[in-house]
Amino acid sequence: MDAPINPLLAPWDAPFGLPPFDSVRPGHFKPAFERGMREHRDELARIASQPEAPTFDNTLVAFDASGRLLARVEALFHNLAASATNEALQAVQREMAAPLAAHWSAVYMDAALFARVDALHARRDALELDPERLRLLERVHLDFVRAGARLAPDARRRYAQIVQRLAELTTTFAQNVLHDEASYLLELRSEADLAGLPQFLRDAARQAAVERGLPNGHAITLARSLIVPFLTFSTRRDLRQQAWRAWVSRGEHEGRHDNRPVAREILALRREQAALHGCASYADYALADSMARTQASVWALLDQVWAKAVPALERERRMLDAARRAQGADGDALEPWDWRHWAEQVRRQHFALDDAELKPYFALPAMVQAAFDCAQRLFGLTFTPRDDLRTYHHDARAYEVAGADGRPIGLFVQDNFARAGKRSGAWMSVLRWQHRNGVESKPVVLNNNNFARGDGPTLLSLDDVRTLFHEFGHGLHGLLSDVRYERLSGTQVLRDFVELPSQLFEHWIDEPEVLKRHARHHATGEPIPDALIERVRAARRFGQAYESVRYTASALVDLAAHAAAGPIDDVVAFEQRVLEQRGAPAVAGLNHRLPHFQHLFAGSGYAAGYYVYLWAEVLDADAYDAFVEAGDPFDAEVARRARRWIYSSGDSVEPGAAYEAFRGRAARVEPMLRERGLID
Repeated sequence: MDAPINPLLAPWDAPFGLPPFDSVRPGHFKPAFERGMREHRDELARIASQPEAPTFDNTLVAFDASGRLLARVEALFHNLAASATNEALQAVQREMAAPLAAHWSAVYMDAALFARVDALHARRDALELDPERLRLLERVHLDFVRAGARLAPDARRRYAQIVQRLAELTTTFAQNVLHDEASYLLELRSEADLAGLPQFLRDAARQAAVERGLPNGHAITLARSLIVPFLTFSTRRDLRQQAWRAWVSRGEHEGRHDNRPVAREILALRREQAALHGCASYADYALADSMARTQASVWALLDQVWAKAVPALERERRMLDAARRAQGADGDALEPWDWRHWAEQVRRQHFALDDAELKPYFALPAMVQAAFDCAQRLFGLTFTPRDDLRTYHHDARAYEVAGADGRPIGLFVQDNFARAGKRSGAWMSVLRWQHRNGVESKPVVLNNNNFARGDGPTLLSLDDVRTLFHEFGHGLHGLLSDVRYERLSGTQVLRDFVELPSQLFEHWIDEPEVLKRHARHHATGEPIPDALIERVRAARRFGQAYESVRYTASALVDLAAHAAAGPIDDVVAFEQRVLEQRGAPAVAGLNHRLPHFQHLFAGSGYAAGYYVYLWAEVLDADAYDAFVEAGDPFDAEVARRARRWIYSSGDSVEPGAAYEAFRGRAARVEPMLRERGLID
C-alpha cells in the first residue's frame, strides 16, 4: 500500500495558494520541514558551485528565489503555532526549533555562497544596477555579515550553537507565557463579584466562562480585552488586585514554566553573540541595522519623552486623587490596580465620557467595514468576503482584495477573537509574500486580534478599535507591497520603520467623518452624536501620560538589559533597579515586565528595539500632518505619495529616503509630543 501523501508536500492549488488546512496534521510538519531544508540546501549548493562567475541574476536572483517549499511550510507552521496551537503542535515546535535555526545559520555561513555575494558587493558600483537591485544586493550581503559569515571558523561554529540555543529558548519562553495565560481564570461567582461591570463585560465574561467549562458563571481571563475593562469598571478592589497581580506576574512562577532563567540565558547568549561581532553590547549590534543606528539616538528620544511624561503623570494622578476624595475612597494609597478604575471616573466627571457609553457605537463588523472603507477611499481597494475559502479556524474570515481596476492584488484573512490555543496580543503575519521573482506572487496577509466574544454583538472599546486599525495598517503594508524580490517585500523593513504604516492608519479612526459614517449604535443604527465625538476628542489627551510612562518604562528596561556589558543574574531585580534609578512611578507600572516580554524574548525581533513604536510615532504624527496640511484626510495626492513611499516600497528604498520622498523633508518630533499631550 502506498504511503499517504503529505498535504504539505503536495501542490497547493486552492485560490491564492492557500494551504489545505483541513488535511494538515501536526505530524505532517517534521517530514515537510526535513524535505524543505534538504531541497533548499540542494538549491544553494547549485548556486554556490556553478562554474560561471557570479552575476546578479545567477547569484542574487537565484538566492532570493530559493527555499520556496521550506518558506511556505514555515509560514503555515508559525501561523498555526500562534493562532491555533495544541500540545502536539507545541511538541513539534520544540523539536524543530533547533534544526530550523541550524539550517538558516548554515545558509548564511556557507563560505562558497557568501564568496559569490561578497564578490558582487565589492564591485557593486561597477555593476550599474537599478536602485532596487542594488538595495537587494546590499541587504542580502548585510544579512550574511550579521549572521556571522565573516567570522573565523571557530567563532562561526560557536555562533551557530548560540543561534540554535536561542531558537529553543525563545520557543520555550513563548510557550511558558501561553501556559500562564491559558491556565489563569478569575471566576466571578456572585452578583457581588460582578459589581460595577457593564452589560457588555458581563456578556464577555459569561462567554469566557462557557468556553472554559463553567456554563453557569462568569470568568475573567488574561486576554487584554477582558482584563483591561475589568480593571476599569469593577468596584471590587480586592478582585481588581487579584486580576492585576495575575496579569503582571505571567512567566514569573516557580517551576517548569518559569521564564526568569530563560530570559537570563537569552540575554547572556545575546551578549556573547554581539561580542563575536566585535560589539560592546547586544544593543550596539541590534541598532547598527536600524534607522536610529546608535544607542545615543534611542536614549535621547526616550529621555525626552520620559522627562515630559513623568510630570504629566503626576498631574493626572492629582485628578485621580481628587476623584477619590470626592467619593470618600482616599483612605488607602492609590495602587496600580486602581489607576484605570479611577481614570474612568475622571473621564466621566471632567469629560462626561463613559467607555460603556461609547462601546455600543463600535460594533466589530462596523469597525471592520470602517477600516475597509478608509482603505478604499485612500488607495482604491475593495474587500470581498470569500466564505468559500477554508481557513485554519472558523473565526478566521478570508477577503479577496482588489485594486481600483478591479483586479485581485491579494488575500486578507482576519481572525478577531480570543480563544484557547491562541496567544495573546495582536499581530500581522503572512502566508505568502508579494514578489515578481520567477512568478507573480500575490500576498496572503493575516491579522490576528484578541477581542472578547459576548453573547450578543461584539462591542469594542476605542482602544480595541485602534488595535484593529493598527494591525490593519500592517496588513495594508503587506497587501500593497509592489517589489520584484521577496527579500524586500512588505513588512520586511527596518524595525523602526515597520510600525509607521500601522500607526499612521490609526489616525483615521479619530476623523469625525469616519466616525459619523461607521460608528453607529448597534441596536438603533443611529450615528454617534456630534457631542459625543467632541467629548472623545476633548478627552483624547487625558490618560496619555499614563500610557507614555508605561510604554517608555518598558522601552528603557529593554534597552538597559540589552546594553548591559555584564551578566544579569536576576532579571526581575534588574528591572526594578532600572525603574528605581529612573524614578518610575510604581503606580503606573509598565507595559511588559521582563518575564513575559514576548517582544524581546519570543523571537519576534524587538530585542533592544521596543523603542520603535515611539520612533515610528514621531514619523506617523508628522506624516499625518501632511493630510492635515492638505485640508482633507483623504487627499488624493498625499494618499498617492503615502502608498508609493510608505505602503508599497517595502525595503526596496532606504527608509529615511522613503520618508523624505513622501514628506519632502525629515520628520519633526513636535507633532508626536502634541498628540501625547506632552507639549501644548
